[in-house]
Amino acid sequence: LRVGAVSCLSPLQTVLTVLIFTKILAGYGTETLAGYGMGSRLEFLLTPIAFAFGVASVPMVGMAIGAGLVTRARQVAGTAGASAGITLGAIGLVVALKPSLWISLFTSDPGVTAAASSYFAWAGPLFGFFGIGACLYFSSQGAAKVGGPVLANTARLIVVGGGGWWLASTGAPAWQLFALVGAAMVVYGLGTALAIRLTRWDK
Repeated sequence: LRVGAVSCLSPLQTVLTVLIFTKILAGYGTETLAGYGMGSRLEFLLTPIAFAFGVASVPMVGMAIGAGLVTRARQVAGTAGASAGITLGAIGLVVALKPSLWISLFTSDPGVTAAASSYFAWAGPLFGFFGIGACLYFSSQGAAKVGGPVLANTARLIVVGGGGWWLASTGAPAWQLFALVGAAMVVYGLGTALAIRLTRWDK
């Protein structure tokens, strides 16, 4: 419970981030909202990939910590995080360069296609940072040190919620909000990595 009670906040924050951003984008019209919806659906589908790398690292990190091999535990987490980041980053880059591979599965509407393409162009190349953050969040559970990763996701929520509200209130174009989502992923990924770097994993 000491680990799980705190860990359960992270998925709630992720869903809340999407809900808040969806509410902000509602003022930009149905086409923009639908375009973002397609992008966020892919983002949710990428989460299990990061989950797979992260969960696989949990027992290895836990065993290394239990054996007093803190350096090895960090190496395992780093390898898992890098693997998830590269995998999700590659997928994000593909949809950024060729968004029709995903969008054409659901619509041919030009307005929705343009909005979704804009989202992938700005946020897609940064999916890798989301992968790093999500994977390391799981890895940190093996060391029973989840506070830092949860705070990093909190920072992402604040960036998207606060920054998105400010941009919308100033009449910023939709692409700036999509760029904000990408920037928030960078904050999440680098913030999680930094938190793990600065947190003592030894008992």
